[in-house]
Amino acid sequence: MAAEAARAFRRTAIERSDQRIAWERPDQAFFAAGACHILAWVCRDSYPDRLIEIAGVHLAGDWQVFHAYALWDGWAFDHSGWNPEPELLAVNTDFEGRPLERVKIVDGIAAFCETHHSRMPHQYWDDPLPRARDYVSRYAPPWA
Repeated sequence: MAAEAARAFRRTAIERSDQRIAWERPDQAFFAAGACHILAWVCRDSYPDRLIEIAGVHLAGDWQVFHAYALWDGWAFDHSGWNPEPELLAVNTDFEGRPLERVKIVDGIAAFCETHHSRMPHQYWDDPLPRARDYVSRYAPPWA
């Protein structure tokens, strides 16, 4: 699947205010906007024999990461599956119409969530971890 901009799947006002409605979105939309960080950490944890990092992007000059993804050897994994990281960054930059900055995320998920106002898995309408594991399993990793 070709890389798609994360914010193309931005949640509506009702999806932001009602966790059940946000949960019921299709998987790609759910993991593009609102649970990308969950997907990134699950991807990393799914391949413990690989050195998978977590990265994120924010608008240049801003600090708030709006999209997180897993990263391995130049390949990024997010709601669009595995794509070369430059393609992921380009499609998001084009969509935003502004320069983006990529950051390496070295904090654990709890610290990330606190800093970037994201939800921990237990704060979703239902447990997103099995859903994320299933999503990761749909895409063959680049080393396969």
